Amino acid sequence: MAAGTKDDPWELRTPPGSSAYTMYRDGDELVCVVGSTTLKYQARAIDDLAAWLREQGDWMPLGAADEQKPAAEGTVEAWGRSEANPVGGWYGLRKGYRGRFGMYLPPLLEELGLVELTHDARNNRMRAL
Repeated sequence: MAAGTKDDPWELRTPPGSSAYTMYRDGDELVCVVGSTTLKYQARAIDDLAAWLREQGDWMPLGAADEQKPAAEGTVEAWGRSEANPVGGWYGLRKGYRGRFGMYLPPLLEELGLVELTHDARNNRMRAL
């Protein structure tokens, strides 16, 4: 497994397997590079999301959505921007690019051995291990 650093990033694929991207940890941030686009999330999202999934105790839909679009209730995406989560709002750090939490974080948690993730063409779900 990669070290998750800028020099040795995690090489991941979106849940449907349609796109490749890299992620690495830079201090308190997770840097997600998708083509020429860079998104940033709070690194604590790894532990917080894993804990939330353990609390749910079941499969949760991902519901990935861009920042400008509403997230479907009860999804990983909705939790990643909810005022009820541990950070009280968005885990995404770059204004205009704070969404897609439900697309890019789940494969990382799967890579780290924290969750099980489906890999269907649409409507993927995840659950804690």
